[in-house]
Amino acid sequence: MKKSKARGFAPMKEWAGANWQKLEKRLFKLQKRIYRASQRGDVRAVRRLQKTLMKSWTAKMIAVRRVTQDNKGKKTAGVDGVKSLTPEQRLKLVDNLRVYRKAKPTRRVWIPKPGKDEKRPLGIPTMYDRALQALAKQALEPEWEARFEPNSYGFRPGRSCHDAIEAIYKSIHLKPKWVLDADISQCFDKINHKSLLDKLNTYPSMRRLIRPWLEAGVMDRNKYSDTSEGTPQGGVISPLLANIALHGMEERIKRFAESLPGKKRENKSELSLIRYADDFVILHKNQSIVQRCKEVISEWLKDMGLELKPSKTKITHTFEGFDFLGFNIKQHKVGKYQSKQGFKTIITPSKKSVKVHYERLVKVIDSHKSAPQKALISRLNPIIRGWTNYHSTVCSKVTFSDLGYILWNRLQRWGYQRHPNKSKTWVVNKYWGSHKGSSWSFQDGIIRLLRHSETPIIRHVKVKGTASPFDGNLTYWSSRMGKHPEMPAQKAKLLKRQKGKCAHCGLTFRDGDILEVHHIQPRSKGGNNKLENLELLHLHCHDVVHGQKTETLTRKELDDLDANPW
Repeated sequence: MKKSKARGFAPMKEWAGANWQKLEKRLFKLQKRIYRASQRGDVRAVRRLQKTLMKSWTAKMIAVRRVTQDNKGKKTAGVDGVKSLTPEQRLKLVDNLRVYRKAKPTRRVWIPKPGKDEKRPLGIPTMYDRALQALAKQALEPEWEARFEPNSYGFRPGRSCHDAIEAIYKSIHLKPKWVLDADISQCFDKINHKSLLDKLNTYPSMRRLIRPWLEAGVMDRNKYSDTSEGTPQGGVISPLLANIALHGMEERIKRFAESLPGKKRENKSELSLIRYADDFVILHKNQSIVQRCKEVISEWLKDMGLELKPSKTKITHTFEGFDFLGFNIKQHKVGKYQSKQGFKTIITPSKKSVKVHYERLVKVIDSHKSAPQKALISRLNPIIRGWTNYHSTVCSKVTFSDLGYILWNRLQRWGYQRHPNKSKTWVVNKYWGSHKGSSWSFQDGIIRLLRHSETPIIRHVKVKGTASPFDGNLTYWSSRMGKHPEMPAQKAKLLKRQKGKCAHCGLTFRDGDILEVHHIQPRSKGGNNKLENLELLHLHCHDVVHGQKTETLTRKELDDLDANPW
C-alpha cells in the first residue's frame, strides 16, 4: 500500500497515526477556496479546485473516516455485506478509492414513518460507494452552498427546522397572509436523472461518477430492480442532490412577483417561499396570487419530473393555522391594547407531534411493565429531552405542562399494576420522591425522570441570510452550535468552557460533527457525572481515547491553542 505524501501526514503504522488536525485544516481551506470561487462566479477556479480535492489523499482519508467512524450507519452493510471496518481496512479503502469504478446496487431497507403504518424505503450503498459519495460531496457542497437560495433550510450545514419556522414568523408577524402549504410527492423517488445532471452542470468525470450512483439499481430481498428515476434515500450525497434538484424555486417565485402589477420591490417583499427539503410554504396577503403561485410551481416542478401531492397540499389562512415541521403556526385576533396589529402570531407544537410523542412514551412504559424503575427512567429521559429541546423555541409551556400531567397519570397506573396488593400510598412512597420542592418526582435514588416543563423556552435566532459554514466565520458558527435548541444544556456548557474545541484533538467543532461526552475519571474508578469530570470530544476522538488510551489535551493546553485554529 502506498504511503501519503500529503503535508502533515505522519508515517502510517496505524490509522490513529494520522495527523487529523492538519488534515482537517487542509481540507477546510480547500473547501473555503471552492466556496469563494463559486461566490464570485469563477467556474474555472471551482472546477480546478474540485479536481484537486477529488485526487487529494487528505480528502479521501477524511471521507473514509466520516462514513466508517462518524456516521450512525457505519454498522449497516450494503449488498456486499461490508461493515464496521478495522483501521487496516480503512487505510486499504482510502488507497483503493477510484472515481472510475462502477457503482454497485443499493440494498433496500424499509423503516417505519413516525406515527404512521407506512414504511419509507432506504437505499443503502456499499461502504466503498459511501466513501466515494462522501468524497464527491466534499467537492460539490461548497460550490452549491455559495449558490443556494437564502430560504432553503433542509439538509444544509448550519441550517435547521428552527430557522425555517423563524423565517415563517418573520414573514407573517406583522401582517396576516394566505398560505400554500405544499408537499412534493415522492420527491426522492421521482427526480428526473437527466434534468438533475443538466442542472448540476459539473465537469465530465464528476458527471460520469454521479450518473452510475443514480442508475445503480436496488436489491430488495434478492430481487434486482432498475432505478430509472430518483435518488436513493440513504446515500451520503442524496440530500445534496435533492437540494440541487429543487434549487431555483425561490428565484422562480421572485420572477413571478416582478410580473405582478404594482411596485416590484413591494411585490417581492410581500411574497415569500420558505422550503425545508421537499416541504415548503408560499405566503402572500392575496389568496388569488397564492393560487397562481401553486400553478407556477407545479409547472416548474414538471421539468424535474416532480409534482405536488394533492392530499398534503392546501391553501389556508394564517388565522386558520397550519402545521409545518411538527409545529402549528396560527394567528389569533386580540384587542388593540394587546397588539398594535390586532392579532398575535402563536407557534406551538402540532397536535400530531404531541400525539406521536405521547404514543412513543406509552410504548416504552408498556414494554417495561416488569423492568426496574431505573431502566424505565433511562429509556424515557432521552425521548423527553429530545422532544422538548426540539419544541423549546416556541410557545410550548402549556403543552409541556399537559404532557407532564398525562405522563404522571400513566406512571401512576404503571406503579399500581405492578403492586395490585399494595395500597396507593405504599406505591407512591416507593416510586415517587421530592425534588426542588415538588413531592411528585418519579425517581429511584438519584436517578429521576425529567419533566417536560423543566425545559426552558429560549427563542431561536435565525441564521443570517446566505451565511454558510464554508465562509470561514468559525466564531459565528461555533457560538451558534452552543445555542442550538437541540443541543443539550450539558453539552452547551461544555462547548462554552472548551471554547468550541475538542478536548482531544484541539480542532474547532463544526456543524454536523457528532459530539460525545467523555468522563475524565471513569465511573468504574469512582468518577462522577459533574461538569468538572466531563469533556466534549468528537465521536472518532472518543473512540480513540477509549480504544487507544491516548492522552487528551489538558485544560491549559486547550486554552493556549490559537483562537482560530483553521
